[in-house]
Amino acid sequence: MGVPLYEAKAEFFKTLGHPARIRILELLAERDHAVHELLEAIEIEPSNLSHQLAVLRRTSLVVSRRHGGEVTYSLSAPEVRDLLLAARSILVGLVHVDPEPAPSSR
Repeated sequence: MGVPLYEAKAEFFKTLGHPARIRILELLAERDHAVHELLEAIEIEPSNLSHQLAVLRRTSLVVSRRHGGEVTYSLSAPEVRDLLLAARSILVGLVHVDPEPAPSSR
């Protein structure tokens, strides 16, 4: 027997509960990124990025591919981008936040 949907949702939203993970997902919603590109864009320590990517891989939100010596990450499902856009829309309407540009449509 599987996990009840409400529990799976709670775990899913816990995964989204870190600013670095949200930023990673936002960048991947725009296009696939190599690890070095994510490091440049997010400006966190390599070990912290590695940890955050591992969390996102464990929950199957991102997938990785190796090309020679480089690892590239992408979203596992396009619906993740839709979720980020929905969250942006809700937050801009409810709380005072500086709206960032929305991820470009593919």
